[in-house]
Amino acid sequence: MHVAVNGWFWDIPNSGSGQYLRRLMRYLPKVDSNLKISLIMPPHNPNPDDVPDSIEIVATGNQSKTSKLGKVWFEQRTFPKVAEKIGADLAHIPYWGSPLSINIPQVVSVLDVIPLLYPLYAGGFFQRLYVEMVTQSALVADHIITISYTSQVDIEKLIGVHKDKITVTYLAPDDMYHPQMGKERDEAVREKYNLPEQFVLGGMGFDARKQVNELLLAYTYIAPTEGQSTPLVLAGKEPDWNNPLFPDLPEYIRRLDLEDYVQWIGYVDEEDKPSLYRLAEVFAFPSEYEGFGFPPLEAMASGTPAVVWNSVVADEVYGDGAYFVETARELGAAIISLLLQKPLRDTMVNQGLAQVTNYNWRKTAKDTYKAYQKALL
Repeated sequence: MHVAVNGWFWDIPNSGSGQYLRRLMRYLPKVDSNLKISLIMPPHNPNPDDVPDSIEIVATGNQSKTSKLGKVWFEQRTFPKVAEKIGADLAHIPYWGSPLSINIPQVVSVLDVIPLLYPLYAGGFFQRLYVEMVTQSALVADHIITISYTSQVDIEKLIGVHKDKITVTYLAPDDMYHPQMGKERDEAVREKYNLPEQFVLGGMGFDARKQVNELLLAYTYIAPTEGQSTPLVLAGKEPDWNNPLFPDLPEYIRRLDLEDYVQWIGYVDEEDKPSLYRLAEVFAFPSEYEGFGFPPLEAMASGTPAVVWNSVVADEVYGDGAYFVETARELGAAIISLLLQKPLRDTMVNQGLAQVTNYNWRKTAKDTYKAYQKALL
């Protein structure tokens, strides 16, 4: 079997789609020695880094810049033409951006349907047009991969794809997330980001769905007693706060009088994330919806208790491994309890580590290969 894979997100490793693509390409070649994978790269990234030796890189040009229109052109014209030209048996688009027309079977990974659930994420006219186009493309795909049964139900209801055409392939934390492995780097990471001795970690995205505002409100209950000794650290690149997709969190911090208890550390390099999780006392993730939700599992795998917002997908993915809350007050109480009650903290750490064992990329790769086989039937 020869599979052509769309490599658009390869150079965005901090995104969910980028992580998914990179990890899948690491493990998929191990499923079947006869599987040939060609990674078709967009013109702005003809020489991708860290591609496994077993994967063929197919460049489609050499341009220094890209654009929204360039992305659509690559998805709808360049990728399908090149996939056909190299004689691939199957095309895999590992994010929701598949071509409307291609002359070989195609599998598309729809990691979530957030733009259909939350109209705010559909953006302006161009983005709404794009969402409509990729929705139609999902209908003509030979098979769809998604990453939770919650997302499978949403795809059935909102796009109209029958469940027989959908395969669920759970994701997993990378092997680098571990309570001990790599721990010798922790203090260097602490110094690099000027981290306090104790802190609660939040962030990893600041759009409205992530509900970081609920975490900040929760910290008004924590600050009077624990705020000085255990501030809130927010990780992630700050967005344009004038965008309606992003609540003005700095202004909200000022309104809540939390300036002395919140520390922004900005973008965190991928190799530093395991140490960041390990150094945190608690990881708080009040997102109301995810297709799967990497960060809490990464925290659990690192030996740090995670507090998450109660939702269908959170219950499906995190199970007994996370502490569930439904209000800012409950979130504040959960964090305080995990900070002050060692038996509870130890229990949540152990349950988190146990939950993580349910997920591994070898199984993800095997299930993906099975989806390829279904598409070729």
